[in-house]
Amino acid sequence: MSVVRAQGNCVAILTLSPSSSINRCSHGSASSDDVTCGTPTWIGKGLTCVCFKRKGVYERICINLTPLQEERLRRLKHRMKVYFDSSRPDHQEALKALWSATFPGQELHGLISDQWKEMGWQGRDPSTDFRGAGFISLENLVFFAKTFSTSFQRLLKKQGGKRSSWEYPFAVAGVNITFMIMQMLDLEASKPRTFVRSVFLQMLSENEWAFDLLYCVAFVVMDKQWLERNANYMEFNDVLKSTRAQLERELLMDDVLRIEDMPSYFLLS
Repeated sequence: MSVVRAQGNCVAILTLSPSSSINRCSHGSASSDDVTCGTPTWIGKGLTCVCFKRKGVYERICINLTPLQEERLRRLKHRMKVYFDSSRPDHQEALKALWSATFPGQELHGLISDQWKEMGWQGRDPSTDFRGAGFISLENLVFFAKTFSTSFQRLLKKQGGKRSSWEYPFAVAGVNITFMIMQMLDLEASKPRTFVRSVFLQMLSENEWAFDLLYCVAFVVMDKQWLERNANYMEFNDVLKSTRAQLERELLMDDVLRIEDMPSYFLLS
């Protein structure tokens, strides 16, 4: 990690490449309780800053997006806007790929089948459960199943720990996790409004699959917290909120420069 003190109170942190950096600058104290202080302003070519209140003091986030970051952010935003369409052949193939990765060697009888309930969908047709997060939530599940198959199978089969008598449905939980991360990162905002988003954009420049990796971390963190709280289905939203809080804490750690640096990444196998 590169930590550079510039003029005044500005400290550049999380410098992942020579062409891109995030700066946090003291903006003085203020009495207002507003989260933001004014509209983000442009300071030089390509540099945007936004202020927000943290522990009684206003701080400023400054991030200079590189062309690579802008392109990867554009692609990720596009993925987030794609609705699941059961009539599209590529979406059908993605569903089949999820089945094959989840139940290798077990024949799927159809895209609408009672078999899907084994994965934790609400009914016979999984397409009805993608409305909240869209096609990217299916892509996230496929990525998890193929990249971290051991962890994926462990969570799917609810192995390890004292499980609740009323467990969360695995696949539907996955869709909810995608939606939670989308909200947390606030990627649809035209300007950066949080440190978490700014830090994530740096990670995206290092790895185009940063969103999908963060999803996998979030899933194992959620299951760990589920077990620690001895939660049941009715407490799923509370567990999801505490999962988001933990992810935000880890992303803001000074020595976390990549998703792989997050303390909870070691939970994946």
